[in-house]
Amino acid sequence: MANLLYQQIEMLSREKHIEPEVVVSAIEDAMVVAARKYYKTEEDLRAKFNQETGQVDVFSVHIVVEQVTDSNKEVSLTDAKKKNPEVEVGSEIILAKPTDVLGRIAAQTAKQVILQKVREAERDTIFNEYHTRVGELVTVIVKRAEGPDLIVDMGRTEARLPKREQSKLETYNIGERLRVVIKMVDRAAKGPQVIVSRADASLVQRLFEMEVPEIYDGTVQIRFAAREAGERTKVAVASRDKDVDPVGACVGMKGMRVQSIIRELRGEKIDIIPYSEETVAFAQKALSPAKVTRVQITDPEAHKLEVIVEDSQLSLAIGKKGQNVRLASKLIGWDIDIKSEEEKRREIEDQMTRLTAPATPLTSLAGVGAKTIEKMEAAGINNVEALAAMTPEQLMEIPGIGEKMVDKIYQAVNRFYEGGGEAAVATEESAPAVEGAEGSEAVAEGEQPQEQVAENSEVSAETETSAEEAPTDADVSASPENETAGNVEEASAIESTGSTNTNSEKPKHATATEDASESAQGDDAEQPEEAKS
Repeated sequence: MANLLYQQIEMLSREKHIEPEVVVSAIEDAMVVAARKYYKTEEDLRAKFNQETGQVDVFSVHIVVEQVTDSNKEVSLTDAKKKNPEVEVGSEIILAKPTDVLGRIAAQTAKQVILQKVREAERDTIFNEYHTRVGELVTVIVKRAEGPDLIVDMGRTEARLPKREQSKLETYNIGERLRVVIKMVDRAAKGPQVIVSRADASLVQRLFEMEVPEIYDGTVQIRFAAREAGERTKVAVASRDKDVDPVGACVGMKGMRVQSIIRELRGEKIDIIPYSEETVAFAQKALSPAKVTRVQITDPEAHKLEVIVEDSQLSLAIGKKGQNVRLASKLIGWDIDIKSEEEKRREIEDQMTRLTAPATPLTSLAGVGAKTIEKMEAAGINNVEALAAMTPEQLMEIPGIGEKMVDKIYQAVNRFYEGGGEAAVATEESAPAVEGAEGSEAVAEGEQPQEQVAENSEVSAETETSAEEAPTDADVSASPENETAGNVEEASAIESTGSTNTNSEKPKHATATEDASESAQGDDAEQPEEAKS
């Protein structure tokens, strides 16, 4: 019976790939737990497995002391000498505990403890074995499905193939053999600890190592690989021997080597690219099959590139749903911005236009106070074009400008551009001319008839409203005596404004004012005396 029990222990050890001493230790711990639960004691209990008899003995251990402070773990020297006269202080007194009275409940407890200890030992063994094999290519058999994940048999243990590590275009059947790579070993996982993958780029690298002898012996190296499982993979290869073509070695005679890998990946496309130390040359090759016109590094620190291609090559360079440029960016480790020749030309023209276009001063904005303009100029904003290019968040960073002021500024900018920009500037330039023209020809225009002056006053009022800075004639026309003088000044301002536009068609109201002035000078004898004065 003893030999049969120990044989069972050895069989279990071989099956779980753990040492027999681990199983024996688990049995001893289980017996201690069962005995403590049965006797309901806090004594220091120990168990010993006898390989010859197959018996597991349980003992209580007490330490000999002069004065007892804990009766569960200590015994006095006097009581100890009654059992063993040769005992001394600090020695241990071992007393056997009967195990034949433990019963069925204690046996069930012992069984659970044994299973738990053996399971923990097995998980430790698996972790120690596989955590050093991450990235290794192994062959597994699909065992069962647990939701979207698959449980595969690795021979000595089970592994998990998660949904995210499966190829998008592949379907798997129970009992099917698969080649996978070990992605990671999760010690804290409840189920299988080993995680395998069919979607990782290292799978393609391991397959190339199997198919290409030059890669296996180190003559050709796979420097980088980028993959979108089930669709396309880009592999950058380099040769350590100048007489060996790295791309040709990977492709093989009539493509036999790469075709076997494509069949293993269920038809996935593979681009083999020669590696280059120069970033610009590497980027040009990484975007194949598209032909690149030129590559420019825009931000070396942030690793950003600008790639220019012909208009006919733009869609090919970008790829289906941006796949080609996305894989190329992963392969070289730089962010790639692809533009066509036409798009780049328009961008350069816009930049030249902005550089050559005259800047509009901030004073051209109606409704924005001088203090606000000073704050924006202090922050480096000197023209309307620069202000229009800023975001509300950037404007609010300027000291003294809040959310309400930002809204007011944007409303003024919108009015400026809706009004054509140039028209608004022209109106503001004409405003000083109106003010300077007042009184310059008061005597000549004072001779105009009352009816013509009144008509010119209405036209002048509309012009003053659009300019927004010219004074109104509400106060001038308040009294009958000043009405004629105010109208004469407004008519003079209109005439002065109209005369400045030499390159454009003369406004109708300005022509009418000049005709009325000439008529008034010719009929000077018929003017009332008040008007002459």
